[in-house]
Amino acid sequence: MAIRVLTKLASAAITLGLVLLGGGQADAAPPRTSGPTGIDVSWPQCGKTLPKQPAFAIVGVNNGLANTTNPCLAAQLAWANTAPNPPLTAQPRVALYVNTANSGLQGSWWPSSNSYGGADVANPYGVCGSGTDDFKACSYMYGYAKAYDDATIRGVDNPQNYLWWLDVETGNSWQPDKAANVADLEGMAAYFKSINAKVGLYSTGYQWSQIAGTVPAGSPLAGLPSWLAGARSLTGAKSNCSSPALTLGGRVALTQYISGGLDYNYSCP
Repeated sequence: MAIRVLTKLASAAITLGLVLLGGGQADAAPPRTSGPTGIDVSWPQCGKTLPKQPAFAIVGVNNGLANTTNPCLAAQLAWANTAPNPPLTAQPRVALYVNTANSGLQGSWWPSSNSYGGADVANPYGVCGSGTDDFKACSYMYGYAKAYDDATIRGVDNPQNYLWWLDVETGNSWQPDKAANVADLEGMAAYFKSINAKVGLYSTGYQWSQIAGTVPAGSPLAGLPSWLAGARSLTGAKSNCSSPALTLGGRVALTQYISGGLDYNYSCP
């Protein structure tokens, strides 16, 4: 499934590819007169020539769906690790992003207990598999399981050392129950936090409102850094740094724009 970003015109359902528009060959970064910019890549860039030594890099772990693996993950991580050390911005030299979704009972797999990966999981929504009122509990377990898989079976060494961005977009499968979608994302965040990894949220304000809505202040998602998509230029990306964060108590740490067929990212002050 294509990863998508929306423009800032929330009333229009026009989407731009986070990675699909980044699929073109590019060897030169755009002008960097206002400071270094990073690049994000994933499966559409397999076999493409990428700019050398990006200021920082963010690599997609999945192949467009939450239950898949980017076939070029190892090669792209090797490219990402050419980023300068020490870092040139407030961003880590290399970060990861993962596709998210809440497919519910329509998906190829749905949890039936609070156990995954050989461990019992503390579930704030109750017991998955306990009856007809367990959908949020199972959504939490679904998110937890997808994050567990991302960290353990996709080929990421030392997953605890990365910042993991949760890519939240309308192009993937979601439930009409926003509270269940929030539970799903909380489950993902909970797993990454359980291994002492950092977590952030990628989306646009419009897409987030459609999928998750307003997240309660007590949610584990509240206060997480936001990575905002939707800009068409570096100027627009800078402007988006002053946009509202996706959740209460958070801040916009990173903004994305498209240039020369690649996704570039501006580290907000």
